Amino acid sequence: MSKLPLYQQIAEEIRQDILQQNFRRGDRLPSVREMATRWHCTIGTIQKAYNSLAQQGLIISRPGQGTHVAGSPRLDQADSVRRAALVHKAEAFLLEAFAAGYSPTEAEQAVRLGLDRWRALHRQLTTWPQNILHFAGSHDPALAFITAHFNRVAPDYSPQLAFCGSLGGLIALAAGEADLAGAHLWDEESNSYNIPFVRRLLPGRRTALVTLAQRRLGLITAPGNPLGLTGLADLARAEVRFINRQSGAGTRVWLDAQLRRVGLVPTQITGYHTEALTHSELAQAIIEGQADVGLGVESAALAYGLTFIHLTSEQYDLVIPAENWSRVPVQSLVFWLETDQAKQDIQTLGGYDVSRTGQIQWVQ
Repeated sequence: MSKLPLYQQIAEEIRQDILQQNFRRGDRLPSVREMATRWHCTIGTIQKAYNSLAQQGLIISRPGQGTHVAGSPRLDQADSVRRAALVHKAEAFLLEAFAAGYSPTEAEQAVRLGLDRWRALHRQLTTWPQNILHFAGSHDPALAFITAHFNRVAPDYSPQLAFCGSLGGLIALAAGEADLAGAHLWDEESNSYNIPFVRRLLPGRRTALVTLAQRRLGLITAPGNPLGLTGLADLARAEVRFINRQSGAGTRVWLDAQLRRVGLVPTQITGYHTEALTHSELAQAIIEGQADVGLGVESAALAYGLTFIHLTSEQYDLVIPAENWSRVPVQSLVFWLETDQAKQDIQTLGGYDVSRTGQIQWVQ
């Protein structure tokens, strides 16, 4: 018998059905009542399973329209096998190098130099298809609606999302490895979001910042907040296990600045170096009991039925260099963000202020 909570078992079965194309893009899933009857569980359990799949960008639910498949999941198992095969090949190379008398340091340097040469050549030779929109940057649950938007109204265009943190997204733009980025980087000196970082990392490049939303950020805890947490100072309590976001994430940039303000250092916080790559992953770790608290967006807490303690509101922008602005998929996205439908979609997640959604600011 699986040790996973029932809602995760249900979500995984549906995910596998999508992977095996038993459910295809656009197919309508059974209603929560039908699924509750099938699984002999409560409607709330099914809703939690559907919320989990929505956070992964696999399904879209709308009042009065039901729940539909948005796309295909990542091939996690196949990807694990593929990576294991690569490790075996790397080990074979190392054994051959060591047998030839090279040191581990020399082998490591050779691989790094080879990668540098390949990356330079790859950038010169690679021409991306015009129908692919490469996104890199911070994770946000609302980005699932961007994928759904293209699936619905622009099926000839395909967004590719890589969640590498706000700083990682801007670095990808600077390196020419993305068309647009997602960022919510708070600058302590100017008390503003994103613009100072864009000017530092993309100097001299005219760049548009298109607001996705203002989102509520705070502590996410187990239901009912059993440890009675009220603020960041509580993270230093001995019994509290924290889970952090990865280095370079905008959430972590804000956290580190606030910890300095309250006089805390990372060594005082149990779990500071335990990292989650997305807000969904962070919330799941808490609901599975791997951590007591994390810093994340309210929409992730709501999706997993967790308690949220609001600390601040932050601005999440899409960062688009001028040379990519006129591309058809970019203009389609910007136009959609200005519509009432986009604002309604984002608001359904909870924890968002969409009063500035779609606003454009140019930075030089």
